[in-house]
Amino acid sequence: MLNRDYWQGLLNQQRFSTHSLIGGKPYFAKAEKTWAVVNPATNAVLAEVTACQAEDIDAAVDSARQAFTSGIWSGCPLAQRKAVLRRLADLMLEHREELALLESVSMGKPVLDAYNVDVPGAAHVIAWYAESIDKIYDEVAPTRPGTLATITREPVGVVAAIVPWNFPLDIAAWKIGPALAAGNSVILKPSENSPFTALKLAELALEAGLPAGVLNVVTGLGIEAGAALGLHNDVDVLTFTGSTAVGKAFMTYSGQSNLKQVWLECGGKSANIIFANCQDLDLAAEKAAFGICFNQGEICSANSRLLVERKIYPDFMAKLITRLHDWQPDHPLNPDAKMGAMVSTAHKNKGDGFYSDCSDSGRYCARGWRATRNRDRSLTTSCQR
Repeated sequence: MLNRDYWQGLLNQQRFSTHSLIGGKPYFAKAEKTWAVVNPATNAVLAEVTACQAEDIDAAVDSARQAFTSGIWSGCPLAQRKAVLRRLADLMLEHREELALLESVSMGKPVLDAYNVDVPGAAHVIAWYAESIDKIYDEVAPTRPGTLATITREPVGVVAAIVPWNFPLDIAAWKIGPALAAGNSVILKPSENSPFTALKLAELALEAGLPAGVLNVVTGLGIEAGAALGLHNDVDVLTFTGSTAVGKAFMTYSGQSNLKQVWLECGGKSANIIFANCQDLDLAAEKAAFGICFNQGEICSANSRLLVERKIYPDFMAKLITRLHDWQPDHPLNPDAKMGAMVSTAHKNKGDGFYSDCSDSGRYCARGWRATRNRDRSLTTSCQR
């Protein structure tokens, strides 16, 4: 039974990687710098992880470039490439519990959300791109008689993929899936808050038969390791999910280096709009609560704006507040938890600041609760008026 004691037992036995993975082997930063990865629910240090600098990024890029030019993956038979990625998807499901645990304890989400949503979703993405390998064809463009124009799909080379902390495994799969399916070599940089699932994913890829150097994982701070990837002249493509400010920085880095292609997914807080002719206000309130509370609200598409037609505003807000009561913070390893811990103390304090700003400026706050914490203020234990 996947109860809290079961997950706690797994956590007690879990060994956390402290290295990067370059060329298929554990790699420690040359400068010997590290940083602490903390469990946001308990404030316990999970591991001191190696912090890569520019010289370490050079090593990762060299490894990826050598793997690409060798043709060991970029030039291998498509059936082989498909089989390796299918095997990776299967291994992700076989290691579902470990991946879910690593996801939960590093960024705070309920472990069963990771187990039921994130891990199978990420495995499905890898499997989907594996199946696409022999089903997406090149094209012949229409031309005048006597000429031939073809459109071919070819790997571009070295791809840097930088992923955020809120869905570390899912978004890593979104980025490495198509890149590997096309035959590229990849350097995956996870967030400094949540590096463990990326490292486990790379280990499983090696077990699935992915050649060494095709998928490298570099751990480190964004301002150091991330910037070094953005500025590197031998990275052909960079894909990033995160804040708009950092996305702009990567566009600038591209111009300052080799004009690498940059693919960005930045922010995007969508609004819920509730009209007076809504036929089911209870359902609308339920979905609005879900839209802002799922994953602790730490989603780039979280519905942080709510536009309600004035005629139904009082009735709808009463229903919404009732629904919000269902989203009480709880220990992420509790299988009944709907909301876990925010990723860091700094992030929680930012959320508290929004509430304080509203209260101090006289704006209306609809029946809030203050978080009560344990003695060292590391774990939310209850919420009170």
